[in-house]
Amino acid sequence: MKKILTTALSVLTALSLIGCSSSKPADGGNQGSSAGEGETAKTGKIGVILVGDENEGYTAAHMTGISEAAKKLGIADDQIIWKYNIGETQDCKEAAVDLADQGCTLIVSNSYGHQSYMQEAAAEHENVTFISMTGDTAHNSGLKNFKNAFNQTYQSRYVSGVVAGMKLKELVDNGTVSKTATPDAYIGDDIKVGYVGAFPYAEVVSGYTAFFLGVQSIVPNVHMLVEYTNSWADLTKEGETANSLISKGCVIISQHADTTGAPSAIEAANKSGKPVYSVGYNVSMLEVAPTAALTSASNDWSVYYNYAFKEWLDGKAMDIVTDWSEGYETGAVCITDLGKSCAAGTAEKVAEVEKAIKDGTLNVFDCSKFTMGGKAVSDDTTLDLSFDPSAPEVIKPVKNGVFYESDTKNGMRSAPYFSIRIDGIEEAGA
Repeated sequence: MKKILTTALSVLTALSLIGCSSSKPADGGNQGSSAGEGETAKTGKIGVILVGDENEGYTAAHMTGISEAAKKLGIADDQIIWKYNIGETQDCKEAAVDLADQGCTLIVSNSYGHQSYMQEAAAEHENVTFISMTGDTAHNSGLKNFKNAFNQTYQSRYVSGVVAGMKLKELVDNGTVSKTATPDAYIGDDIKVGYVGAFPYAEVVSGYTAFFLGVQSIVPNVHMLVEYTNSWADLTKEGETANSLISKGCVIISQHADTTGAPSAIEAANKSGKPVYSVGYNVSMLEVAPTAALTSASNDWSVYYNYAFKEWLDGKAMDIVTDWSEGYETGAVCITDLGKSCAAGTAEKVAEVEKAIKDGTLNVFDCSKFTMGGKAVSDDTTLDLSFDPSAPEVIKPVKNGVFYESDTKNGMRSAPYFSIRIDGIEEAGA
């Protein structure tokens, strides 16, 4: 790591990235030759471009995944060149070019805003493979050496919503939340839950919708308020946004934001007597919110990196799939340890739901479970994913009543594209 872990989030990250509730196959769900075969294993270099560092949960999770995969495959520390805190600017391309000049034949970046710069670098360095994590343009780039990957995080979002729903049901059943005890927690007959979002991108919309549907699977009468920080990681804004949602009566607040700002604010409110609880992201928030934190939706990025690095070691980096996306079936997504405030029976319910997702009997975006503008979402629903007006790309993502997110098995891109706004969710300013 680049520097000593000094902040609360750093300590929390180091302690809590272990402890996802799901296990993954020993080989990460992919087969490949063992490390040590060929010149790549001995002398090759991998470049890593990160939007943050170990003090930011999302990046810390990628760092852990990369390090775990490298250790497992026998890739030496000096074969990985790290670049930290690289903004979503021309700095990214400069970093990518520098890594290529240093001999890296596989270069990975971890933020959506890096994508255009990574694609430019890929076009100029055709013998180097570039992976833009969370990106969505490799699908139509025409570049053999440019790849995208994204975990099916919407699945762990849904499961974290089930955890939240179990707690909400407990609060209603014991009278802690009611129209008499907590009148500001209601909008009509619906109970308010909240969500701290980074940006109104499909990735965030997909995640908050999955979380909402998970809550709703336990407590049908919920209404969700979403407020944005317009930043992936801003401790102060995330805390302020959480406080705004608390002031509006939200009982449980989740997040697609990368710091401890929201859970810390929720913990303070909880200690003051407010019945409000937190569902985090990336890492466990129990260190900063021991009472309020229920769990966090999370990813095990080592599953992907194990696959990609194996291909690279075997001299097949160009054959890494253009769009990769996996979820619970291979352990690529998970939730973190359950907090002490979780409702009785939560662990058993989580195990039941995770099993159903794995065996395909539960589809997160089952269109029979939601409406849009009061109407059912049909198989004829279309989405326009076009980036270039001269090359329109309109898809039909719904098949047999299920919206198939990140459906790479049927030729779709890995990045989330569930951007529809369903009934029951209210975005600030929308």
